[in-house]
Amino acid sequence: MRRVVITGQGTVNPLGLDVAATLDAMSRGVCAIGPLDIVDVERLLIQIGAQVQGFDPAEHFSKNKLSLYDRFTQFALVAAREAMAQSGLEIDDALGDLSGVILGSAGGGLQTQEDNYRAVFEQGKNRVHPFVVPRLMHSSAASHLSMEFGLRGPCYSVSTACASSNHAMGQAFHLIRGGGASVVLTGGSESMLSFGGIKAWEGLRVMSKDGCRPFCATRNGMVQGEGAAVFVFEEFEHARARGADILAEVAGFAMNSDAGDIVMPNREGAARAMCGALRDGSLNPEDIGYINAHGTGTTANDKVETAAIVDVFGSKADKLMVSATKSMHGHLIGGTGAVELLACIAALRDGMIAPTVGYRAPDPACDLDIVPNTARQQKVTATLSNAFAFGGLNAVLALRSI
Repeated sequence: MRRVVITGQGTVNPLGLDVAATLDAMSRGVCAIGPLDIVDVERLLIQIGAQVQGFDPAEHFSKNKLSLYDRFTQFALVAAREAMAQSGLEIDDALGDLSGVILGSAGGGLQTQEDNYRAVFEQGKNRVHPFVVPRLMHSSAASHLSMEFGLRGPCYSVSTACASSNHAMGQAFHLIRGGGASVVLTGGSESMLSFGGIKAWEGLRVMSKDGCRPFCATRNGMVQGEGAAVFVFEEFEHARARGADILAEVAGFAMNSDAGDIVMPNREGAARAMCGALRDGSLNPEDIGYINAHGTGTTANDKVETAAIVDVFGSKADKLMVSATKSMHGHLIGGTGAVELLACIAALRDGMIAPTVGYRAPDPACDLDIVPNTARQQKVTATLSNAFAFGGLNAVLALRSI
C-alpha cells in the first residue's frame, strides 16, 4: 500500500488566523472562549463561545465571490490557501485529474440558513438570493476548493457530527493509499455560532455557561467554537520526488460505530477505534507519546474517554500525555478534529505539547496526564487524534514523524 504524508497545513480559528498564530497561542495556553457577539444573544441561556476575531472577508474575496460563500466556506478557502502555499504544489492538468477534496462539516451553511429564515419569517420577505442553496449546502466548501485550485478528482463532504473532520481526513488517507488520488485537500470547517445554532444545542443540556474544563472535577459542559483547518495529504513518493517538506506521515486510521445510544459515548467503541488506528498504522501502544483527546468537557465524555484510553494502553496510560485543546479553541463540531490535528503535528515537528487549560481540580475518574494549563516541550514520534461523535460515530487518526 502507498504511504500518505502531510505537506501543507492552514487554518482560521479562534486562536489565530493562520497556523503560526494558532500554535503560538497553544504554546502560551491562550483561551479564546469569551462572550458571544451575535444577534439576539440576550435570548440565549448560553452566552459564551469561541469566535474567530479579526477576520475580514473583504480582505480575501471580491464582492462577487462573497455572494457565493457562507462563512464556513470562507474559512475553508483561506485555510486551504495557506496549506497549498506551504505545500509548494503546482497543479497542472495531469495532477489536477489525480487530486481531490474531502472536507468535514456538521452544519454546512448554517449562517446562510439563519439569515434567510429571518428574512422570510421575521421581515416578511417573499424572495431570497438566488445563491442561497449553493451557499448553504454542505458540499459548498469542498466544491469551491476544487474550483479554486483546479482539483478534478473525487470531491465531496462528510457530515458525521463531531467526527466529521476525522472521517473526512480518514477518507482522504484511504483514497491516496488505495491509489485513487495523489493529492487530497482535506480537513473541516464550521460556523454554527448563531442564535439558532446555539439555541438548538442548549436543548441538549451539555453546554457550559462559564467555560470548557476537560477532565477537571469542576467541568460542566462543552463550549462551541468556529473555524477551519485544511491539510494537503499527498502520496509519499510523489512528495519526495518534488522535494516537499513533509510535516508528518498519516500512519493509520480507524472508524466504527457504537450502535448504541444517540448521544451517550461508549467506552468499548472508543477503545476499538484507538486499537484499530494503532493496528492500521503498525504501531504499538508504547509508540504513542501524545493523544489529542476528544475531551469535550462534559461529565460523561471525559470519564468514558479516560476509561477507553486505559483499556487500550493499560499501565502505559500513565506515561501518555493527553490534552484537550477544545479548552482553548472551543468545540468546532464538524471542524474540530482538523484544528486538533495541528496540535498533533506540532508535537511531532516541534515537540510542543499543547495544554488543557482551565484545569482546577483533579477528578479520580479522569486520572491521566492531561498536561494541565501549561504547554510542555517534549519530543514524541507518534500521536493519536480522537473524535467520538453523537450517534456513536468514532474516528481516530494516527500520525508519526518522518
